[in-house]
Amino acid sequence: MTARRPWWKTALGVLFTALMLFPVYWMVNVSFTKTADLRLSPPHLFPLDPTLDGYIEVLRQQLPNLGTSLLIGLGSVVLTVVIAAPAAYAISLLNLRGGRTLNFVLLVAQMIPGVVMAMGFYAIYVRLGLLNSVWGLILADSTVAVPFGVLLFTAFMSGLPRELLQAARMDGANAWRTFTAVVMPLSRNSAITVALFAFLWAWSDFVFASTLARNSALKPVTLGIYSYIGNNTTQWNAIMATAVVASIPAAILLIVAQRYVAAGVTAGAVKD
Repeated sequence: MTARRPWWKTALGVLFTALMLFPVYWMVNVSFTKTADLRLSPPHLFPLDPTLDGYIEVLRQQLPNLGTSLLIGLGSVVLTVVIAAPAAYAISLLNLRGGRTLNFVLLVAQMIPGVVMAMGFYAIYVRLGLLNSVWGLILADSTVAVPFGVLLFTAFMSGLPRELLQAARMDGANAWRTFTAVVMPLSRNSAITVALFAFLWAWSDFVFASTLARNSALKPVTLGIYSYIGNNTTQWNAIMATAVVASIPAAILLIVAQRYVAAGVTAGAVKD
């Protein structure tokens, strides 16, 4: 028989989970609360007179912004996987000269603050005419995900059996054919993990959006939320309703892809 877990450990787990999820609950609570009721002291833990005004504002104003964020997220996913997967293949399986140095450079790149990168992109985009464009944001957001993607793909591909690659070459497959027909199908979990993180980073980005697309006609939802905050008034129920709606795609993706993410993150951690 398995030993029963002490009740106090379960209680602590429930308590810590409640504390971590309380901001999510409060976001949902405020999204249904009238602006006048938010000024009450202390505020109500439940909306006594719920309203859908915040969600009506989302449907009236934020749908184009949600569509823009979706386009940026999907574009970042495609660009990240297209760059990261072949790069990792070259580093891990083609004996690329300087592969270890490149891995170190990628680690350093992930340590650069986003604000510093945004200022660099701003100076470049002014000259290239990419300011206030969706393509500029896709490129900027991908620079955050590509180093992570290369490192994750490299960790997995380094553990692939060399016999499979040798068999493909004996059948006449060149390096590119081996990559597309053998390596990528085996790297499905890693590809899903990289794609998910690339989408979430692009979906939640505010630094690049506020720096590179502040005056764009097509704004991501993070800037849409920021637009509710003014000098004289703050539409908290609209802000929180937008945050709730914007959280739904990310939550669905995490739930659907969680088993692939778990397998992809641990890929390459244990080798024979």
